[in-house]
Amino acid sequence: MSDKKWTLLLATLVIAFMYLLIQFMISTYENQALIQHLSEHETDLGSKPHVMLISQELDNPYWRLIEQGAKDAANQLGMALEYVGPLRINTDEQTTLLEKAIAAKVDAIIVQGVHNIIYKRLIDKAVDQGIAVITVDADSADSKRYSYVGTDNIESGRKLGELVVEADKKSPRSGNTNIGIMIGSNLAENQMLRLEGFRSVVSQHRNLRIVDVRVSNISRIEAAQKASEMLYMHPEIDMIVGMSALDAVGILQAVKNSDRDNIRIFGFDDLEETKQAIARGEIEATIVQNPYRMGYDAVTLIHDALEGIQPPPVHLMDIGVLAKDGNGWSDGR
Repeated sequence: MSDKKWTLLLATLVIAFMYLLIQFMISTYENQALIQHLSEHETDLGSKPHVMLISQELDNPYWRLIEQGAKDAANQLGMALEYVGPLRINTDEQTTLLEKAIAAKVDAIIVQGVHNIIYKRLIDKAVDQGIAVITVDADSADSKRYSYVGTDNIESGRKLGELVVEADKKSPRSGNTNIGIMIGSNLAENQMLRLEGFRSVVSQHRNLRIVDVRVSNISRIEAAQKASEMLYMHPEIDMIVGMSALDAVGILQAVKNSDRDNIRIFGFDDLEETKQAIARGEIEATIVQNPYRMGYDAVTLIHDALEGIQPPPVHLMDIGVLAKDGNGWSDGR
């Protein structure tokens, strides 16, 4: 191999090493910041029961609604609620926060279920140590958690599939409809169940074909990037369906950038930008959950558990549909 090629190869390896080193340093810094934040709140909580709510992503608007519901219930019931989470979606940091909450001997933990054996064992460890644990948004059904509070995700996926079927029937275009799917995470049980429910409906219609499934990592930017890739790789796509809160607006951005104004978009949750896009006719419909009520009811069940009242193993929220025809939803506050 010539000296020039060796030099180029060495430079490539150095760049790759520096990139990995920088990513490791960023992750380490964020993790230390999260642990420090948690440590600072371990004291001075008074005699109130200490409840830790661990989110999937700290500033995600969906999780902020869960936090608000949980705070309102905690204030009414005389409990001290602490809200923490990774700065960006990161299951390792969620795991670290769960470990830290157990070590701090909090009275109760509300946490998103993660499809991970280590996570399950930590939930079991918490319960074995007398800490009440409730999963919210996504379940960890094979763990010892007291209860799951959230949406029936298979049913919500089916409902999304039914919306797609109805929209396709009303479309003036004939022939097959090719569908791209965006999920928030392939590690979150709720996303996989929604996909399962959606497939169960769409698979019954021979003219509907799923041509691609991609992961947005609960990021509007990544949803836009992955949707752009879909449209480039599959120019035959007629429709893209998003299954987490930021997917639809990211998909819409990609569609606008591609000048493919014939792409029909369906989403999940009713963030303000999603509602505005539906009002403009840019997004056809979205499945609406009730994150505020999830947080509120989770804390209420924790209160019952600490009072010796066994909560139900599953506590499901109703779902609604927000569509171009004006169908709406109330958040229950």
